[in-house]
Amino acid sequence: MEELKELVRRHWDRRSTDFDLEASHGLITDAQALAWHDLITRLAGAVPLDVLDVGCGTGFLSLLFAAQGHRVTGVDMAPRMLVRAREKAAAEGLAVNFLECDVEAPDLPTASYNLIVERHVIWTLPHPAAALDAWRQLLRRGGRLILIEGHWGPDERRDEYNDIHDRLPLFGGRPAAEMAALVRARGFTPVSVEPLMNPELWTESPSHPRYLVTAGA
Repeated sequence: MEELKELVRRHWDRRSTDFDLEASHGLITDAQALAWHDLITRLAGAVPLDVLDVGCGTGFLSLLFAAQGHRVTGVDMAPRMLVRAREKAAAEGLAVNFLECDVEAPDLPTASYNLIVERHVIWTLPHPAAALDAWRQLLRRGGRLILIEGHWGPDERRDEYNDIHDRLPLFGGRPAAEMAALVRARGFTPVSVEPLMNPELWTESPSHPRYLVTAGA
């Protein structure tokens, strides 16, 4: 299992340099930035929250939440991604606590967060159910989990994922109803789903289903 996680880490480390250049990873246009700002505002509200961004990468969600006044911790297993995230936070004058750790089992205090978010992360994990259990322990009573996910299918493989895709239970994503069922089975309630097919979020009409799962702790 350590070998598997090392391959995943290596894959995302290598992609850190140009990761933000893709519209599904970074903010490319002003319209896209506004669309994500509006979505984050709606999801989080105006009262400052303690937010944990799991699999934060180069800080896409972390910086959006921090810019709206939330107290943000971002965790990722790829150190080069975190270097880029810290550089971006410094350039924008934002205070975000970026930490390197295993996102399946973050070494963080229990019941510390009002909101846990992830974006295209859970499909990369060898033990997604265990990750959901760990994340639920980190939420305070009344806290929420938000998954931004999609279903693009198992045929899109690159680099290390050619060798390890069959060892990742959610590789290629899952239909929204299936992902919601998994979250519900790990004790989250209530669980709701909404599509994220607005072209402005992605700079183009999505070629595969994209959606949001919101779940209560």
